[in-house]
Amino acid sequence: MRRRRSIDADESEESEINMTPMLDIVFIMLIFFIVTTSFVKESGITVDQPTAATTEQRESNNILIGLNPAGEVWIDRRAVDVRAVRATVERLKAETPDAAVIIQADEQAPSGLLVRVMDQVRLAGIDDMAIAAKPE
Repeated sequence: MRRRRSIDADESEESEINMTPMLDIVFIMLIFFIVTTSFVKESGITVDQPTAATTEQRESNNILIGLNPAGEVWIDRRAVDVRAVRATVERLKAETPDAAVIIQADEQAPSGLLVRVMDQVRLAGIDDMAIAAKPE
């Protein structure tokens, strides 16, 4: 009898599953996905972009400026006054020196606002600027 109990005790100890290696792998995968994730910056509004035949894809590390039909300027999910565009773009350019500026103007946005925003971006010292458009 004594022998049988000791054998049963050994079998019950071996039947337990050790979860530590699986948890280690899950945490390593989580860290890997966090490190390799590229974060998408958004201007903060959805615009109806005009179409163009000569569109090209740009890399995602850009400063995005959104213009809506109501005449509002959005940068980094915040409404910004036109006079503050220069300072905001200078600050964002200091954070990412290789970034270009992409202006996402709505098709119904005032063209005068677009010109003023472009002027503020140029005064901030950035010549690499583009206007976003959808391909035809």
